[in-house]
Amino acid sequence: MLDLLGMPEGAVATFTTGATLANFTGIVAARDALLARAGWDVNENGLFGAPRIRVIVGDEVHASALKSLRMAGFGPGQVDRVPTDENGAVIANEFPTDTDGLTLVLLQAGNVNTGASDPFADIIPGIRERGGWVHVDGAFGLWAAASPARRHLVEGVQLADSWATDAHKWLNAPYDSGIVIVRRDEDLRRAMKIEAPYLKTDEARPLIHLTPHMSQKARGVETWALLAALGRDGVADLIDRTSDHAAEFARLLHDGGAEVLAPVTLNQALIAFGDDAITDAVIAGVQAEGTMWAGGTLWHGRKAMRISVSDAATTADDVAASASAVLRVWGQLRG
Repeated sequence: MLDLLGMPEGAVATFTTGATLANFTGIVAARDALLARAGWDVNENGLFGAPRIRVIVGDEVHASALKSLRMAGFGPGQVDRVPTDENGAVIANEFPTDTDGLTLVLLQAGNVNTGASDPFADIIPGIRERGGWVHVDGAFGLWAAASPARRHLVEGVQLADSWATDAHKWLNAPYDSGIVIVRRDEDLRRAMKIEAPYLKTDEARPLIHLTPHMSQKARGVETWALLAALGRDGVADLIDRTSDHAAEFARLLHDGGAEVLAPVTLNQALIAFGDDAITDAVIAGVQAEGTMWAGGTLWHGRKAMRISVSDAATTADDVAASASAVLRVWGQLRG
């Protein structure tokens, strides 16, 4: 997976229960590494009295990343937000340039509503040059790096210090397939290691020193099977095909009179059907009709249908039938 995603040489990756815990693990590794550089040993002294770490996120930061920050001891009052553009990506020239060695930045690969990614190449070098740490929440969007046709959408993401993603989403692995990646092995082990006489091991990759878990199953088996079956070309095809399906969804619904609220970047399409009440009614009607399922979301103050094409089995015929069903439900409501 490190090779497939173009991660830096020497990076270490391990499985977690999901993307939230992957974010948490990366954030804790960042916290402890930044404090260690400042001369504070979290394992010895804990967090009370530790130097303050500045946390910077984009306005469109995902709720799971905020939860992970909170679990790591960073409250909302400690978090600075940077404005995002109409697609939900951080505006690079709005990003603070007065950061220092006690700065933790969270960026995003794949906005949950639009699929847009932050401009990594424009932001990460300056943060790291000034001694800060960049963690990327790439629950689904990081997989764009596996597609030669779409990896430009996450250009520069490999410059970060840690990443979180999830094989459960775009690879269609079962739940319990989150992945955390950290650039330096020692930073991950500093935060996660556990020592006891009965836990001594000479394994090169002792999992108890890489995640918060002690007892854990072989989470990687299903993902290994998927990668073995798909191969490098198969993963790229999966990313490209589902993204193309999302673009076709948007085109068909737009041609049918619906409003596309943001450009389709990856595999997400945001659709409105008039005012909020009508959009909510269409979503409920589509869910009851049964041809497809799509949930609702809020985008820049407006209710929207969020279409996320992530099932590897989806075909062009499925998209056509589903878009037709959506327009039919909308038409019945208007009638």
